[in-house]
Amino acid sequence: MLNLLWAAMIAIGIIYAALTGNMAAVSDGILSSAKEAVSLCITMLGVMALWTGLMEIATKSGLVAGCTKKIAPFMRWLFPGINVESDAMQYMTTNVIANMFGLGWAATPAGLKAMEALRNQDETGLAKKGVATDAMCTFLVMNISCLQLIPVNMIAYRSQYGSANPTGIIVPALIANLINTVIAIAFCKIVCSIRKGRCRG
Repeated sequence: MLNLLWAAMIAIGIIYAALTGNMAAVSDGILSSAKEAVSLCITMLGVMALWTGLMEIATKSGLVAGCTKKIAPFMRWLFPGINVESDAMQYMTTNVIANMFGLGWAATPAGLKAMEALRNQDETGLAKKGVATDAMCTFLVMNISCLQLIPVNMIAYRSQYGSANPTGIIVPALIANLINTVIAIAFCKIVCSIRKGRCRG
């Protein structure tokens, strides 16, 4: 559906440009945007390589394991139906930590593995039939709204487009993300409480 929407928007733009005699401007825009896109991709590739590498170092040095222990009580409270020693919990914790540091590239594989583990250990059998459990829904909401201490992507974008202070976004983004995360957690807990009185795995 999204592909059709984009195709329609592009077609309408080209037709309008042709009817109004602005095809030259469209051609210039296409070429300049293509150049800008390649430049942005190279910049983001460097940022991705840097932070993913740092995440790997943090994992091997034991920093991630230390962070995992620190947030274990929070994860147990958020997912009471999931064994803290299970693969699902380990993957979810890794995902949350990576998202906190703005490492969406490192968080995605852990998130996918967490969903798979949650589906496999669901005792009701609903997950294997395509019905998401409370834990899966809560994890998805948390993954979308997760608190970021360092908005790496936004800093990279601002730097790429010539911002005088690319890191100036950190404090406002942190406040907005904190509010967003609190609301998301409250929503999940309220919905789970209404459904069963507690989140089930």
